[in-house]
Amino acid sequence: MTDARATAAVPVPAGRAIDERDAVVAALTPVIDGIAATFGSCCEVVIHDFRRPEHSIVALAGSVTGRGVGGSMSEIGMKLLARGDEAHDELNYLTRTQDGKLIKSSTMPLRDSTGAVFGALCVNLDVTAISQAHALIGELAGVAAVPAGVPTTTFGDDIGTVVDSIVDARQLSSAKTWTHLGRAERLDLFRDLDRRGVFAVRGAVQQVAARLGISRASAYNYLAAARNTDGDG
Repeated sequence: MTDARATAAVPVPAGRAIDERDAVVAALTPVIDGIAATFGSCCEVVIHDFRRPEHSIVALAGSVTGRGVGGSMSEIGMKLLARGDEAHDELNYLTRTQDGKLIKSSTMPLRDSTGAVFGALCVNLDVTAISQAHALIGELAGVAAVPAGVPTTTFGDDIGTVVDSIVDARQLSSAKTWTHLGRAERLDLFRDLDRRGVFAVRGAVQQVAARLGISRASAYNYLAAARNTDGDG
């Protein structure tokens, strides 16, 4: 009897892996049209290819987040990218867009036959109207509406906007400007940005440096030090 685990462990040649990944994307592309059509105008379905993180959207059906093919991933996608092959399905989570839409989303990693994550399939539903109706009914019935504290997510075709948003949100959460952070806090900031997948984006180090008002050399130094001490506790 063939050992399934041993079979799965056989490495796939690089060229074949690329062809296989392209085939997965090609097979899913017509499927997303059917998913979007089934749920109607409130639904958007996106295929991301992590091999091109700055322009990861390679197929899209519907329009909820205002992005197009060639657009960028959101903070959620960047976190998935940072997890690499350890990424797992993120199902039925709520976020808000910058213009106030309430979005219910599911993000599922795409893997090749070796188990390597190379992209993601995302389904975004605009549930704003449903939430408003629920709130009205809840008010009449005296029950709770949508929970507070739903995080705001930046969706856009420009990855730079997403990176800026992550950096700004991280600084706001610390309630301190860069100049008021100690070295340990600065390293923690860079470590957190790295874990969020920010530095997988081309040119992100320079962009983060500009956003923080520091030199590019300083940013590279902090990133190297953060990675060297990551997990040291």
